[in-house]
Amino acid sequence: MSAAPTVSVIMPAYNGAAWIGATIDSVLAQDFTDWEMVIVDDCSTDDTRALLATLTDPRITVLHAEMNGGPVVARNIGFAAARGRYIAGLDQDDLCKPGRFAAQVAYLEANPGSVLVATAAELLENGHATPWPGDRPLTPATIDWLILTQNPLVWSTVMFRAEAARLLDPFERPQVRYAEDFDLYHRLSRFGRIARLDEAHLLYRCHPGGASKKFAETMAASAARVLSERYQPLFGDESQGNAELVVRYFMQRDPAPDLETLGRLSRILAALHADHVARTPLTAQERIEVDGEHARLWWLVARPALRQGAVTMREAMAVLPESVHLPANDPDRLISPLIGRVRAIGRGFGVAL
Repeated sequence: MSAAPTVSVIMPAYNGAAWIGATIDSVLAQDFTDWEMVIVDDCSTDDTRALLATLTDPRITVLHAEMNGGPVVARNIGFAAARGRYIAGLDQDDLCKPGRFAAQVAYLEANPGSVLVATAAELLENGHATPWPGDRPLTPATIDWLILTQNPLVWSTVMFRAEAARLLDPFERPQVRYAEDFDLYHRLSRFGRIARLDEAHLLYRCHPGGASKKFAETMAASAARVLSERYQPLFGDESQGNAELVVRYFMQRDPAPDLETLGRLSRILAALHADHVARTPLTAQERIEVDGEHARLWWLVARPALRQGAVTMREAMAVLPESVHLPANDPDRLISPLIGRVRAIGRGFGVAL
């Protein structure tokens, strides 16, 4: 057997004949060449298996699942066969840019305290690449805070240390299907910091067959389970209910329907922030970053409620946590309540706005 490679790419494959060839080509085009790729065909019924049979690069291993078990089971099979020091996630329909592996390996080798590094990504739809909506620089301190309410990383961009992942049993948990990546980040964070490179090293393909569109309800339930487990020491019996609210209003971005809901979300966010800053060593700059994201998250749920006319600005400010400091002179703080007032007047006259 050849020497173990630096990077092992694990990829489940299921009925992906339309996309998987280009995905494999994007790995073959990497500037960094010391990798292996473990593809697990999950009992495809299209031409995927025939396409995989044509691959000749010795760095690529194709395994065949005995029965269709879904991407979590397929990734667990692939992870068990992986030999690399670092594991790279990649789905069958996403495209790596040529410098991805080199940049991530360099980061992990220069930062031994980091267990995982992701990258920014661009959306690829109808052949056109566009920036990820709302993307901004993310530091390890910011990510550590954000994963308490949302998933800030794209799975197909991540690379992590195999030695840490092998301490997990199982590697990915089948009981949190479609939020297994979110779950993995929480479980890996016990072994080191999670970082992200702000340069986009991946094209995330948008198409109707994507799991995020087909299984949104299961994904939400699984994400709530992940957060409920994380919340248990802080919220106790209220963990599940609080997690479900966070998923609905912070992750899925539903507008809060009334002041009571906005008030509860504000209290949850304030409690998470107070607990996080109390138990997490933060530099002065990191505390500024976390506090800024705390304010941004509160406005994320307050803004749509204001724009829907569900609450007034006076009501929203009454439930604003003391720990939230909104930026002064933000025109959106004036515009959003006005939009909500107009919509409320329109509803009074039976007009939908």
